[in-house]
Amino acid sequence: MISYEEARQFVLQDLRALPAKEIELNDALGLVTAGTVRAREPSPRFANSAMDGFALRAQDTADSARSLVIVDTIFAGDQATLTVKSGEAARIMTGAPLPDGADSVCMREEATVDPEGKTVLIQRTVQPGEFVRLVGEDVTVGQELVGIGSVIGPALLGVLASQGIETVFAHPRPRVGVLSTGNELSDSRDDLGDGKIRDANRPTLLASLARSGFTPVDLGIAGDTPDAIAQALERGLRSCDAIVSTGGVSVGDADFVKSVLADLVGDSASSMQVAIRPGKPFAFAVDPSSGTPFFGLAGNPVSTLVGFELFVRPALRLLSGRSELDRPTAPMILDCPLPRRRDGKLNLVHVSARLEGDGRLHVKSVARQGSHLLNAIAEANAIAMVPDGDGLDAGQEVTAMIIDTERLNGS
Repeated sequence: MISYEEARQFVLQDLRALPAKEIELNDALGLVTAGTVRAREPSPRFANSAMDGFALRAQDTADSARSLVIVDTIFAGDQATLTVKSGEAARIMTGAPLPDGADSVCMREEATVDPEGKTVLIQRTVQPGEFVRLVGEDVTVGQELVGIGSVIGPALLGVLASQGIETVFAHPRPRVGVLSTGNELSDSRDDLGDGKIRDANRPTLLASLARSGFTPVDLGIAGDTPDAIAQALERGLRSCDAIVSTGGVSVGDADFVKSVLADLVGDSASSMQVAIRPGKPFAFAVDPSSGTPFFGLAGNPVSTLVGFELFVRPALRLLSGRSELDRPTAPMILDCPLPRRRDGKLNLVHVSARLEGDGRLHVKSVARQGSHLLNAIAEANAIAMVPDGDGLDAGQEVTAMIIDTERLNGS
């Protein structure tokens, strides 16, 4: 057996980010940029009001309450045509351009309009520039908006859209093929025959890929024959940036994935036993002609998810150009015991964790153990990494990988 750290290093050592290309901005959310983008325009493009109120000259309010003549009404999208002179004001809406002559805005709530709507009484001193958004206050022309390695989030995408930018040079989102292997598997929604089970691994992995920001590609189910597996993998190699399969990587008489991989990619194929539980059997290869990585995960559903988190997801993030590859980990206080037996392996245990009033993360419950018990881990939001030994008692600390940050507060 090899350690988890050795297996992880073996997987990641020769992988590189996918070549960058021009990508439509609407498809760029979550992508990593490979070039710089500079502002074409200032933002705001023109001085405008930050409030509904009255545009005026601040000096007109310097001494005492002052009644000003309302000379115009300006809405967002209008073009200000009049110049505000001393003793005058213009009714103005949020986002509307500041008219010439005005240098500040008084909020509507702080002004009193006469019954005929012809004058407005300003009862306090307004400071120059008050509630005015200045040209270039947010972005100046030539300012770098995106650097190499920037991750495009919603706000940055909005900034680029506001500049009229239609494409970005970025690493594409990996297309990842998912294949299940096994004569026992079925996609049928009807009654199953003896010895058949419905495939859960493929839907689980396809959903995990989508949730992690990758593009899942369903390669279906392949029976336990070398030809069926080879055809499915070749189909994936033609259309995908990475391939993940489940089953067929152990030492059974029908475990053909390892030999098929060796036939397809030659010496780069490697089968290993990793010192983890669950998920010990693992196969990995890189196609020498395309650079496409292949991940062969154990077939039990909990093992599949563990393999995805430990090996597949970090590798796919590397292909995406990400520098942070792993889920966050954090020390957690056990509110319940976490038993285990000595076996020379790192035990990976799905747990439910919650942030408590002491400011610490606490493990509130531990999923029933068993690599086939998918329902038992459905509510888990972390994976405790329990070193070899006799387990941990309530009150002790354990390091855990957080797989669902949204549910740490108990929601």
